[in-house]
Amino acid sequence: MQNESGEKVEVKIQYLPHHEGLERLKKMTPGSSGFDIVAACKDDIVVEPGKAVLVPAGFKLSIPDGFEAQVRPRSGLALKNSISILNAPGTIDSDYRGEVKVILFNFGNENFVVKRGDRIAQLVFSRVPEVEILEVSNLDETARGSGGFGHTG
Repeated sequence: MQNESGEKVEVKIQYLPHHEGLERLKKMTPGSSGFDIVAACKDDIVVEPGKAVLVPAGFKLSIPDGFEAQVRPRSGLALKNSISILNAPGTIDSDYRGEVKVILFNFGNENFVVKRGDRIAQLVFSRVPEVEILEVSNLDETARGSGGFGHTG
């Protein structure tokens, strides 16, 4: 991963015993922004229609301060099987050291089976700016104002 100056940013990964024999995190093409995450489940996991399941990824991360990892859906699973990530994108904070897991949701009408080693999500790293919240009495005006929820068409 590179920062704004083009310098690489180091993210450390620890693979857990139940990840053994599976594909390591990698980008499928040089232009990919996400690293593919595979299911590190011992047995098949059935995702019933309208239900969510938690799928282990089999690794932990050490992300530098000022960055996050986002767990994002795979477009092929969404299009072909109506499978997505319920809290997309899932956020992995720089101070989290537990196992990465993926919340898959079945938006379809048929059971979906997750098998060990299936590519289930992708991991994208992003810079998180340091933000200071300032309380004020009034906000600046814009042409849009308070219009929302379909206001712009």
